[in-house]
Amino acid sequence: MTAPDDEYSSEESDRESLGAIVGQELESLIPFRAKFRRGMAQLGGMFVLAGRALARGVQPPSSFGAIVYQVESLGARSVSIGTLTAAFAGLVIAIQFGFFLARFGVQHTVGKVVVLTLFRELAPVLTALTVGGRIGSGIAAELGSMKVTEQVDAVRALGADPIKRLVVPRVYACLVVMPMLTVLADVTGFLAGAWVTKFEYDISFAQFFTSALDTVDESDFLSGVGKSVVFGLIIAVVGCYKGLHVEGGTEGVGRATTQTVAVSSVAVLLADFFLTKLLLTIT
Repeated sequence: MTAPDDEYSSEESDRESLGAIVGQELESLIPFRAKFRRGMAQLGGMFVLAGRALARGVQPPSSFGAIVYQVESLGARSVSIGTLTAAFAGLVIAIQFGFFLARFGVQHTVGKVVVLTLFRELAPVLTALTVGGRIGSGIAAELGSMKVTEQVDAVRALGADPIKRLVVPRVYACLVVMPMLTVLADVTGFLAGAWVTKFEYDISFAQFFTSALDTVDESDFLSGVGKSVVFGLIIAVVGCYKGLHVEGGTEGVGRATTQTVAVSSVAVLLADFFLTKLLLTIT
């Protein structure tokens, strides 16, 4: 027969074990809640920064000279990686679809598939992921170094607006650079696809171009270019926000550049999904 004291001690031990389990669960949930709250605060800060940059960009004095410099710095130096990425994307798409279409005896329609895939999806998305990663990390590193060395505070102490001086030129430059690089990727990938189908499947350039141009229209081309504008805004805003909120010295600059690439890549893919749904609904 069990003594009352033993029953009481067993109940107490059960309560203590249950309390320990609940405490562990709460400890595991609290960091998640803190991270979620911090992530939502950063998302809100990025939206505010984007709105301020776009609004102050049209206000005098003009930032045209600074924007042109950023276009050259961010865009002209990214042409090589953007062109190389688009060329190999066109080669791979043409080979893959040509191989599978040949099973059905319709390999002559490979131009239709290549041009639609490039114009609507691969050219803007791959350009944003590869070139955008380079641009965004560069912006974050540059502004983060300025923040660590107190140059941003010096700009504010001189009575200038850091957003007007530092953020606006980079945001507007990305709005110009990304569509231009996307158009270049469209042309490069299209020519690469035509070249590989000529030598792999004996499809003439004239047949490839005719098949492609009979299928694609202005909405297919403009949808990809329109996406690239949004992608450029996302990349620039993420890079500027992470750079201006660097903490922890030079180590913080490294973390900011890494986070910029990760956040901007995920944001681009999420935006691509919703933009695709919207554009397919409209068209």
